[in-house]
Amino acid sequence: MIELHGVSRTFTTRTGTVEALRGIDLEIRQGEFVAVVGRSGCGKSTLLRLVAGLLPVTDGELKVAGERVTKARRDIAMLFQRPALLPWRSVLDNVLLPVEIFGWRKAKYVERAHQLLEMAGLAGFEKRLPHELSGGMQQRVSLCRSLIGSPKVMLMDEPFSALDALTREELSVELQRVHMENQATIIFVTHSIDEAVLLADRVVVLSPRPGRIRKVVDIDIPRPRSLGRNAHLEEVARCSADLHELLMEREPSATAGVGGR
Repeated sequence: MIELHGVSRTFTTRTGTVEALRGIDLEIRQGEFVAVVGRSGCGKSTLLRLVAGLLPVTDGELKVAGERVTKARRDIAMLFQRPALLPWRSVLDNVLLPVEIFGWRKAKYVERAHQLLEMAGLAGFEKRLPHELSGGMQQRVSLCRSLIGSPKVMLMDEPFSALDALTREELSVELQRVHMENQATIIFVTHSIDEAVLLADRVVVLSPRPGRIRKVVDIDIPRPRSLGRNAHLEEVARCSADLHELLMEREPSATAGVGGR
């Protein structure tokens, strides 16, 4: 579904060049949930923007569904740290915003918007304005908005980082359910190792800048996963400990550690 072969990205600044990513080789299957972790500044968000077509690659080749990515695609949705809802639009109208932007026939999507809001536990809030909702509810609206066009790919840049721990875990469980029902391919950037393990089929570990793939770790824990009593707390803790140790290790050399599968 998503193929990156030797993908690098360099930025030009007033003081010189900054190499954000170097030689990324990664293939992500249709319907797979892949989390990306690494230290701040390692290029995680840059990687998402390359896949989204918001930035061009400097070197290498990047394909989605067999097509080279050269511009933003309508079948790719992106979710950011903040909900970015329009404050003057109702919950329903915020969910329907992509329909207006892309010129889709609105009548076809209104019913789907209501279904998504019900699925997210927001039935009855359709006419509310964003300021009348909690942070977690706003992010649920943003998630519904990203799903309105049934995207093949969802790119998520630390979407739960601004939320409290309980709301974050609740939305993590909700996202798993949405993923299992919609089978979208997801790349999820996070600083939380526990969150990565809880959500992902595989976790991609990036090295410090320039970001390179140090390792791709399979997460072999049955779904749906949770951290509640009698759930998957021990398995998540064990995998998280291994990933934490990997992130704390010093790389053998500046050119080593390229991996993936």
